Amino acid sequence: MDNTYLWWAILVMIFVNFTTRVLPFLLYRDRIPPAPIRFLEGYFPPVIMTILVFYSLKDIDLHTTPYGIYEISAVAVTIILHLIFKNFLLSIFAATLFYMGLKQGWFGI
Repeated sequence: MDNTYLWWAILVMIFVNFTTRVLPFLLYRDRIPPAPIRFLEGYFPPVIMTILVFYSLKDIDLHTTPYGIYEISAVAVTIILHLIFKNFLLSIFAATLFYMGLKQGWFGI
């Protein structure tokens, strides 16, 4: 595969991603967004997080060792950390680190 093609693909993805992030701020910088946009602002992040949790848990095999304990404990750590600190990034990153530590055997389990 030609490297030029890859670089153009990466540049297009950067442009599209940046545009979708900036466009709402440019369109509504001086006025209140319409009701559907405000609705999405309020409910979209929790919906996406719920979908990601179910997606990450869908392939757990509960019939073989370790019976999904790594995934379930990582979700529990995420919930506990979020209830304590109310910080999405801290909860997600710490639980991901915890999960990877379990999978790699850092904790001797």
